[in-house]
Amino acid sequence: MFVDVAKIYIKSGDGGNGSASFRREKYIALGGPDGGDGGDGGNVVFIVDSGMRTLLDLKYKKKHIAMPGDNGGGSNMYGRSGEDLIIKVPAGTVVKDTETNKIIADLTEIGQKAIVAKGGRGGRGNSKFATATRQAPDFAEPGMPGEERWVTLELKLLADIGLIGFPNVGKSTILSMVTGAKPKIADYHFTTLTPNLGVVDIPGINSFVLADIPGLIEGAHTGIGLGIDFLRHVERTRMLIHVIDVSGIEGRDPIEDFEKINEELKLYNEKLSKKPQIVAANKADITGAEENFEKLKSEMDKKNIKVFKVSAATNKGLRELMLYAASLLDTLEDTEDVEIEDWFIPEEKKFTYTINKDEEGVYVIEGSFVDRLLLTANIYDVQSLRYFHKVIEKRGIIQQLRDMGIEDGDLVRMNDFEFEFMN
Repeated sequence: MFVDVAKIYIKSGDGGNGSASFRREKYIALGGPDGGDGGDGGNVVFIVDSGMRTLLDLKYKKKHIAMPGDNGGGSNMYGRSGEDLIIKVPAGTVVKDTETNKIIADLTEIGQKAIVAKGGRGGRGNSKFATATRQAPDFAEPGMPGEERWVTLELKLLADIGLIGFPNVGKSTILSMVTGAKPKIADYHFTTLTPNLGVVDIPGINSFVLADIPGLIEGAHTGIGLGIDFLRHVERTRMLIHVIDVSGIEGRDPIEDFEKINEELKLYNEKLSKKPQIVAANKADITGAEENFEKLKSEMDKKNIKVFKVSAATNKGLRELMLYAASLLDTLEDTEDVEIEDWFIPEEKKFTYTINKDEEGVYVIEGSFVDRLLLTANIYDVQSLRYFHKVIEKRGIIQQLRDMGIEDGDLVRMNDFEFEFMN
């Protein structure tokens, strides 16, 4: 089964907590602090694996959580860092943040790695808080939480040239004739339900990868006929071969078909409509095709687009088409499809707080900063309380309370901890 989209939940490991410990050895009284740091949490790492072709493995396993770091211990023992969680994906996978639709990683080369969720940093042990005036701190730092998010994985085939056109115009037959690919071919619409790849290797040219993109129809950019799923694979191609049924045996107008497909490309992504194109006028050996071919060629000449008369069924004209495509491909530079503003920029982890005065006149301080500070400080220890006061003063909380009009004796509440304010 070819699966080219998957949505999964990832979470990196939390950092381990630092240890609040003191030396306890025989004949050594009042040993100093020796609490070690917690280990860092494991990262979530995506890596391109040469053995993968689809995202099938990730379609059914939704949750991926990395190992947390171990807590620190006494005797300055550091906690072990959590192992990274490795997620294997095929080449051509784009990882997007589901909430913002921004790109986190674009993985195109075998062995390429990307850290998509960074593990939390381990907390510091109490030995790190010892100073000349605070020689026995009995508090330590909790570990930082890991990152968590839903990500959407999109597989975009890595092809140099894409075959596009309406269903049943002969794209799969062309692919089978000029490459070793063997797509299923039959005389009915939507034979090709998944993209196919093949390598064109003709003596005298640089080989290139050719992709058969399943047939597009009007409204493809809105998802009609699975159009969006197919258009996604056109994005990485450097140029396009537009296959048109020039026979007109199904009552279609070749020029009208050309315009409709290009309009779908433009509506999905305007860059696609600007990719270099060659027109392959297929089924040209059928009686009555000559008149349509001349009309099509005349119209394409106005657009400065090269037209080749071909017959995929008899392999007529395909060699000339491929030779020209290869020569044109050699003149094109690799272009980066992703704009800078499309990239996801992770926010720096910041602990925030808010201060509000409730109906009883109590100043309530809430937020992640408060949660972390209360985990760090031992409010029943004098030295720890001094550290607590120093932190909130340095953070600007004391000044902010003064600016709000707090007076001596007013109550301040931080979660379950209450104290009277004193200037």
